[in-house]
Amino acid sequence: MPPVWDQRSAMWLAALLTLLLCRSLESHGNSFTINSINMQSLPDWTVENGQNLTLQCIVDISTTSHVKPQHQVLFYKDDVLVHNVSSVKNTESFLIPQARAHDSGMYKCTVLLNNKKKTTEENRLRVTGVSSPRVTLDKKEAIQGGVVIVNCSVPEERAPIHFRVEKFEKNTKTLKLKKEKTSLEQNFVTVEFPIGEQDHILYFTCEARISLGFQIETSKTSESDDVTVRESFSTPSFDISPTGTITEGDQLSIKCTTQVNHLARETPEIIILKDKTIVASSKQGHETVYSVMATVEQNGNYTCKVESSRLSKVNSTVVNVIELFPKPKLESLSTRVDQGERLDLLCSIPKAPPANFTIHKEGVIVSQAQNFTKIAEAGDSGTYTCTAGIGKVVKKSNAVQITVCGNISKPRIFHNTKSEIIKGHAVRISCQSINGTLPITYYLLKGSDVLETITKNSSDPAVFQDSPTKDVEYKCVADNCHSHPEVSSEVLSIKVIAPVTQVKLTILRNPEVESGKEIVLQCSVNEGTVPITYKFYKDEEHKPFHQITSNDTSVIWYKEQASKEQEGRYHCVASNKASVTQSSTQSSTQSNRLTVKIFLASWKKGLIAVVVIGVVIATLVVGAKCYVLRKAKAKQVPVEMSRPAAPLLKSNNEKVSEPDIEANSHYGYNDEVGNHVMKQPNESKADPMNSDVEYTEVQVTSADPQQVLGSKGTDTVYSEIRKANPNSVENRYSRTQGSLDGT
Repeated sequence: MPPVWDQRSAMWLAALLTLLLCRSLESHGNSFTINSINMQSLPDWTVENGQNLTLQCIVDISTTSHVKPQHQVLFYKDDVLVHNVSSVKNTESFLIPQARAHDSGMYKCTVLLNNKKKTTEENRLRVTGVSSPRVTLDKKEAIQGGVVIVNCSVPEERAPIHFRVEKFEKNTKTLKLKKEKTSLEQNFVTVEFPIGEQDHILYFTCEARISLGFQIETSKTSESDDVTVRESFSTPSFDISPTGTITEGDQLSIKCTTQVNHLARETPEIIILKDKTIVASSKQGHETVYSVMATVEQNGNYTCKVESSRLSKVNSTVVNVIELFPKPKLESLSTRVDQGERLDLLCSIPKAPPANFTIHKEGVIVSQAQNFTKIAEAGDSGTYTCTAGIGKVVKKSNAVQITVCGNISKPRIFHNTKSEIIKGHAVRISCQSINGTLPITYYLLKGSDVLETITKNSSDPAVFQDSPTKDVEYKCVADNCHSHPEVSSEVLSIKVIAPVTQVKLTILRNPEVESGKEIVLQCSVNEGTVPITYKFYKDEEHKPFHQITSNDTSVIWYKEQASKEQEGRYHCVASNKASVTQSSTQSSTQSNRLTVKIFLASWKKGLIAVVVIGVVIATLVVGAKCYVLRKAKAKQVPVEMSRPAAPLLKSNNEKVSEPDIEANSHYGYNDEVGNHVMKQPNESKADPMNSDVEYTEVQVTSADPQQVLGSKGTDTVYSEIRKANPNSVENRYSRTQGSLDGT
C-alpha cells in the first residue's frame, strides 16, 4: 500500500497541472496586444554623483480577459540586462541608490507577453562628478633622503580610474612634484614620493578622473595631513689649515665635516673634489681630510659633497697658495741632433735663488747639474725633463723631445716580379733603407716626376704601386731627420710588354687572282711588343699553313703561282710574350677573314678554246673523209646480177631451180629505202658481143659503225645480166662490185 504523503503529493501535482492547463486554455482563448511602452528617469536623466535614482518602465496592454495578463519587464544598460521582473502592473521600477559615475550609460526596457515583445528607445543617463578621493600617508614625519608613501582611493567608484597626486610645500603652497597613475582594476593607487633637501613641511593632494567614453568626470581635490621633514645630514663645512696665507712648502690640510641625523637609514659619503678631480673621500664617520704639501698646483676651487642614495648636499671654497719659486724650464738648442754632433740641455729658474737641479731622460737621471752635454748617439733619442728643488719644494719642468738622427743608408729599389710587365698591369715597387733614424720618408720618382710619397715608422720597405704603359725607369729617394741631403737609389728599369692589338689581314693585290700569278697576304698589328708570332690559316683548319716569328709589326705570305687549290677564306692570328705572361683569355688576337678567288689566265682560256675548236674540226674532217672513201669504194666494185632466159639443165636434163629471192637478203637490199634500176641502152650497142648483157645500178644504203660522225652511207651496186643462149654451156655469170660485206 503506497504511503499517504505520496497520494497527497500526487493530488497536489494533479491540481497544479489542472490550474496550468486552465490558464493555458484561458490564454489561448483570450486576445491581447501591447499598445505602448515608455521609460522615464526620476528625478531626471542627468543627476549628481551620490543622488538616488529611479528608472520606470510604463506598459499599456489591452486584452479581452477580465484579468490582466502577467508579463515580463526587462531593464538594460548598454545592452546588458541589469534588472528583470514579472508583473501584471502597468508600471515597474528599477532603483539605483546613490548613483555613481559608473552608472552612466544607455538604458532601455523591454516587455515580453507570451510571444509578443516590445522595446523602448535608448535613453542616456549621465551621473555628473566623481566621489571625493581619500588620501592617507604612511608617516607624518620624514627624513631628508627618505620617502613618503601616499594612498589615494575612491571606494564608491569602479575602475578604471585615473589619479593625479601632487606634493606641496606647506608654507609657500609651492607644487614640488606631481605624479599621475591609472588603476585599471582597482579603485585606488599607491604613490611613492622622495623627500629632498629643500623639503620642510609637506602635504599631498589627490584627484580622481573617470572616462566614460562620451564624457570625462572629475572629482574634487582632496588634501592629506601635513608631513614634517627632518634633516638627514647637514650641509658640509670646510676647515682649512694653515689659516691665513699659505706658501709653497707649507703642509696644507682641507677638512670637510657634516652632521648626520640618528634617524637616517644610511651613512652618507663625504667627497672632496679639486675642480672635478676627487682628492679625498670617506664612507664612514662625519668628516674627511685632504692633506698635502702646498704648491701652486694646489691652487684652485675645492668642493665638498655629502651624498646618500637619494640626497646630496654641496659646499665649495677657494684655496690660494703663494709660489716660492717658478717652475723650472728645460731648453735645448735643437730638438733634432745629427748622430755624432753635440747635445746640450739646460735647466734654469728665472729670478730665483740657487736650487738643486736634476735632469731626467724618461725617468732615469742623466745629470744632477743644471746642464747636460754629450756627443749624440742613436740611443740618446727620447723625452727629457728636469726638476728643481728649494727646501721641500720640488718642481718639474716642461718635457723636451730629443731626436738623434742617424745617417740614412742608400735605399734599395726592387719590384715583385721576374718577368716583364704587361702594359697597363700593376707593378709593386719596393724601396728600403736598412739604416737610418725613423721615421723615413720615401719618394718614388718616375722619370723626373715624383709619383708618390710614403713615410715609414718601421724598417719595413715602402711599397709603391704603378701601372706603366711603356718602358719606364724608377728611382727611390729616402730622407729622414738627418741634416745631410736625401739619398737616392739606383735606377730600376722596367720593360713593358704591349699586348697584340687590332690584328688585320689584307690582300696586297686584287682578291681575285689570275691562275699562275702570285697571292700576297699581309698580316699586321696596330700595337705589340716584338717579337710577334704570326700564324696564317685557311678556311676552318685548326693548324696554320704558315707560321713565322718576326720583329716587325707586319709580315707577308705569298704564293708565286696560284692555282685553284689556293682559293678559300683566310685569316691570321698574332701573339707575343704577353700571351704567355698575362692571365687574360684574350692572349692572342685573331684578324678579319678574307676570301681569295682564283680565275684562269686569258691565254689559257684562248688555248682551251682553240683546242676545243680544233678537236671539233678534226672530228668533222675525219668523218667527211671516211664518208668519201666509203662512197668511192662502192663505185669501184660493181656487182653483177643476172637472170637466165631458160632454165639450166643438169646432165639428166632436169631444170635447175632459181635461187631463192630471200637468199640475196644478205646483200642489203631494202625495199623501204627503194632500189633504183637504171638501164644502159648505149652499152648494148657498143659491144655486140655483149648485147645479151644488161647492167643494172642499184643504190644500197647501209650503216657503217666505223664512221666517226655516225652518218649513213649509200653504196652503188652494179649488176650484169646476160641473156640466155641455148647453145651456150654456161648458164649464168654474175659479178658484183661494192658488195656490203666487201667480197
